[in-house]
Amino acid sequence: MLPLVLESVTFEVAGRRIIDRVDATFTHGTRTVILGPNGAGKSVLLRLCHGLLIPSEGAVRWGRGDDSIARQAMVFQRPVLLRRSALRNLTHALALRRVPRRERLARARAALDTVGLASVAERSARVLSGGEQQRLALARARAVEPAVLFLDEPTANLDPAASREVESVIQDIHEAGTKIIMTTHNLGQARRLGDEVLFLARGRLVERAGIDDFFRHPSSSEAVAFIRGELPWH
Repeated sequence: MLPLVLESVTFEVAGRRIIDRVDATFTHGTRTVILGPNGAGKSVLLRLCHGLLIPSEGAVRWGRGDDSIARQAMVFQRPVLLRRSALRNLTHALALRRVPRRERLARARAALDTVGLASVAERSARVLSGGEQQRLALARARAVEPAVLFLDEPTANLDPAASREVESVIQDIHEAGTKIIMTTHNLGQARRLGDEVLFLARGRLVERAGIDDFFRHPSSSEAVAFIRGELPWH
C-alpha cells in the first residue's frame, strides 16, 4: 500500500489554516517521527494521513487504494478501550477486520504475550495502569497486522519506566515489518525511535532530514530554536 503521498495537503478550521500545503512521501522501512512545537499541527497531520480528517485542499494518496484503510492502524495519546477484558478488546478488533473466528483467540493471545500482558488477559481493560493500557492498544493494533501504524504521542502521559516499555513494543512492531509514523514531543524518544524527522512549524513542513542530520545540523532557524528549547509554544 505504500508509498503514502501527501500532495499540497491543507487543512483549515473556521478560516484558520492548521496545515499549510504539505508535500511528503512516506515509504517502507524507515521510522518517521513528526516533530514540532505545540500547535504546529503534528496530530492533525497524522489524522489526515490516517484518514480521520479530510484535507480542505490537496490529496492524500496510497500506493494501492482499496485496501489502504484495512491495512493501517492508529494509537492515540489516551487509548480508547472497550468496557470488556483485555483479551476481548483484541478479539473484537479482529472481528471488525473480518479475521476468521477460528483464528481470533490465538492471534489475540499471541499479541498480548508480545507486549507482556498475557497475565492480565481476562482483566477489565479499564482497570489496567496507564502503561498497560497503552501496551494493550499497541497489542490491539499489532494483532490486525497493519502495514502502517500511526502513533500520536504514545508515551505523553506515562512515567519513564512505562514509556520505556512502550518504546520497546514500538521497536518490536517496527522490526516485524510495520511502517511507523509517529508524533512525539520527547527529543530523546525521537532519537531512539526515529530514522527520519519531519519538522513542522505553524502548519508548514519546514524541514525533513535523517535523524542524525536533523539533530546535528538542522537547516532551518525554526528547527535550531526548537532543539535548543527556544521556539515558543503556539
